[in-house]
Amino acid sequence: MDVYEAVTSRRAVRAFTDEPVRREVLERVLTAAARSPSGGNLQPWNSYVLTGTSLAELKKRTAERVAAGDPGDEREFVMYPPNLTSPYRERRDAAAARRYAALGIARGDKRARRECVAANWDCFGAPAALFCYIDRDMGLPQWADLGMYLQTVMLLLRAEGLHSCAQLAWSVYRRTVSEVVAAPERLVLFCGMSIGFEDPAAPRARIDRAPPRETVTFLD
Repeated sequence: MDVYEAVTSRRAVRAFTDEPVRREVLERVLTAAARSPSGGNLQPWNSYVLTGTSLAELKKRTAERVAAGDPGDEREFVMYPPNLTSPYRERRDAAAARRYAALGIARGDKRARRECVAANWDCFGAPAALFCYIDRDMGLPQWADLGMYLQTVMLLLRAEGLHSCAQLAWSVYRRTVSEVVAAPERLVLFCGMSIGFEDPAAPRARIDRAPPRETVTFLD
């Protein structure tokens, strides 16, 4: 698989089979991903990979919190600006509408929407998950490095025939994640990432991207 195919085929998969992901594959991907761009070579990413018993325990603990109506932990960062302006608001709304439509969930079906969101904390059935942390002392440039690292991981997973879904939703129950992985207090959980083989029978929506004329300016 070449780079262009990896980029165009990568998407947020939200339905996985239970087929295990071999540890040597994950090790190969994460070893190569360490070559991601990093200002000053700080390499600010701190990753924990869960499979088997450890992932099952995390899912169990989180499911108990969800079932109890626990709204989650106090936020350490804001996922989206509180007053999202155009065109960003329209892009987010359109993506959500398309995804719910593909799942057959009506706009007013709040229960089904809650269940859809809750699937995040089961990793959509994935047998492996990565949790990416960053040191509290790091600044915005290092958070940008984190994004480049995660993108590199996701593209390398595609080269291995795997899919993924990066999930900021895991920051909602960050304390439970940290309990299971024993992350030091100095680290902030940025996101989780579900990893596995896509369930081809599950409904899915292909989310469009804005054309270059909306996001790129060429100057001759």
